[in-house]
Amino acid sequence: MKPAPDTGCPSGLAPAENETSAPDPAAFVRKREGGKELELYVRGAKCAGCISKIEKAVTALDGVEEARLNLSTGKLHVRWQGGLAPSRVTSAVAELGYGVTPFDPAAAEEEKDAYGRLLIRSLAVAGFAAANIMLLSVSVWAANGGEMGEATRRLFHLISGLIAIPAALYAGRPFFSSAWGALKQGHANMDVPISLAVFLALGVSLSEALMGGVHAYFDAAVMLLFFLLIGRWLDHHLRNKARSAARDLLALQATTATRLDAGGHAVSVTSKDIAPGDRLRLGAGDRVPVDVTVLEGESDVDVALLTGEPIPITAKPGDRLSGGAVNLSHPLIVRAEADVSSSLVADLVRLVEAGQQTKGRFTILADRAARAYVPIVHTLAAVTFAGWLLFGAGVREAIMAATAVLIITCPCALGLATPAVQVVATGQLFRRGILVKSGDALERLAAVRHVVFDKTGTLTRGQLSWLNADALNADQLSDLAQLARASRHPIARAIVAHAGGGPVAGTVDEYAGLGVRGTVEGREILLGRAEFVGAEDPGQAAGPMAWVRIGEATPIQLRFADTLRKDSIRTIENLKERGLTVSLLSGDRAASVEAIARETGIDDWTAEVTPQDKAEVLKSYETRGIMTAMVGDGINDAPAMAHAGVSLSPGTAADAAQSAADFVFQGEELSAITEARGMALRSKQHILQNFAFAAAYNLVAAPLAMAGIVTPLIAALAMSGSSLIVTLNALRLAGGKKAT
Repeated sequence: MKPAPDTGCPSGLAPAENETSAPDPAAFVRKREGGKELELYVRGAKCAGCISKIEKAVTALDGVEEARLNLSTGKLHVRWQGGLAPSRVTSAVAELGYGVTPFDPAAAEEEKDAYGRLLIRSLAVAGFAAANIMLLSVSVWAANGGEMGEATRRLFHLISGLIAIPAALYAGRPFFSSAWGALKQGHANMDVPISLAVFLALGVSLSEALMGGVHAYFDAAVMLLFFLLIGRWLDHHLRNKARSAARDLLALQATTATRLDAGGHAVSVTSKDIAPGDRLRLGAGDRVPVDVTVLEGESDVDVALLTGEPIPITAKPGDRLSGGAVNLSHPLIVRAEADVSSSLVADLVRLVEAGQQTKGRFTILADRAARAYVPIVHTLAAVTFAGWLLFGAGVREAIMAATAVLIITCPCALGLATPAVQVVATGQLFRRGILVKSGDALERLAAVRHVVFDKTGTLTRGQLSWLNADALNADQLSDLAQLARASRHPIARAIVAHAGGGPVAGTVDEYAGLGVRGTVEGREILLGRAEFVGAEDPGQAAGPMAWVRIGEATPIQLRFADTLRKDSIRTIENLKERGLTVSLLSGDRAASVEAIARETGIDDWTAEVTPQDKAEVLKSYETRGIMTAMVGDGINDAPAMAHAGVSLSPGTAADAAQSAADFVFQGEELSAITEARGMALRSKQHILQNFAFAAAYNLVAAPLAMAGIVTPLIAALAMSGSSLIVTLNALRLAGGKKAT
């Protein structure tokens, strides 16, 4: 047989054939910068080994410059130069045994959701069958002393068969379809011996039941499927979580826009129809659909997507705005500089997807062990069968021994070694307000040596606080609050948060990038920049500030700051005490970042970085072999978080940041970071213990089964017992003290 494309994959989607009715991929090719691009949906890719084989095969084609497969979404992105036919790309993937069609996000999502529902139904059926068959089997085992007659025993076996056979055929479909798809391509994957063991157990059990034999092994077949389906569903569930970051980022792209034709008439179009050079009109509240240049108008624009900072910028003619920004105050006429697939948001999505390709060390270790499982177990079963025949045993006895080998060496304990610990540990953290969203995040967090923090909303609360409210008397505060309630600017909201609810000033005008003017009881009130209110500009300040002038009185300076979380300093100190190094990356101004770095004791800080810059910094740590944790809360942090070894975000973070994060913690305290790492270190110990037990179990069990000392019935019990021991060891985490 050829080497399997997914030999090391204990779980995932079943490979599917290339449908003859599939659309022609040539219709989905896009021209980009002198080359061509194509996005395909690949079925059956399950692990890092699959990624490597597919990307290597496609890259080997003439003219291909890049082939990148995202394991979570199943999307294969291919870029090439020259006259390569798109069908050559699809054929290269199909020849490896994977299904491949042009990428349709909705269809891909529906297919993955359907697979998840199949796993749930299969798990429920296997669990129901296992529980009922065990009741019948216990009765037979207890009556081995002779209290149960042959007719009754045969009846119990036949009833077990009536439950087990249809249940196993239904619950085993994820394994059977995967095994059959691999065999049709001339490969053998992990699901081949699993399927073979199930069918052998069912066949031998049915034969024993019909012939009145003492033992039947229907319980072995359904229990085998039940334990394997647990691990497979966990893998699918966690992989589905990983896809949500890209979905949340894509949701930031405007789906429609207003395009101006040659005559200046407004036409509503989808964002996909926007081409470079198109003139667009952005109303107040509109999201920028693609990267644009401002042609006419001035307005405040929320660019938190890029900088993470709450203070909007003032957009003027000639300024460049990135897709995903929000126009806040006045209409703008802009020129599109790129199409939707080349916008900043699309770039962030690609960065996030590229960062989701890695797997944990323990998961890779399990994959490698599973990769050796197929040839070793097949060989052992074949040697057992041939050896028994050679030494004079009958075919029935030889089949029994070979079946026992396949059942007892089932990799249930190996497959559950990591997921069982993950489930218990994530449950414990969940009770403490820490949500773990990635299966191997705990093992990666245990290996972290460096922590990178974002500033706004992470080390700080992400909300402006008014520092010198006592600079105004009660009457002045009341007048200012009436004006501030008419504005959505973050500084105005900070004033309102301090003053509380109340009346709103009349005749309010807002001037983009300058401030707000209104009247209260006949007095003119100005709130904004120094030059707007007629004050002298003091120059650069460490934090946001504004000026207010009430009537003809002297302007008063108002100072604001984004205050630290109450335990930020203590958390940084705790991380350093545990031997970790810490740095700060922020898109904010240097003066503001330096002030926060000094206050928290972080010596290594960088300001005014873009989302792409953040991602590059995190990739540089990976290149140097430094396992790094990224703690962020903004949309602009999502690409960096996807490229970090492990990522964390507070529950107040943007949806895209929470989706990209491996951990989401509730509450105001950053101590959740050290608590999660403490649990991660304990989880690592339990996983290693489980691996050691799984290895020792197979070293002892396989020779016993080959020698005939272990029957298929005992093999089923031993297999279940090994899984139970691994699970019980994982449950010991629940009894531990609070991790720190």
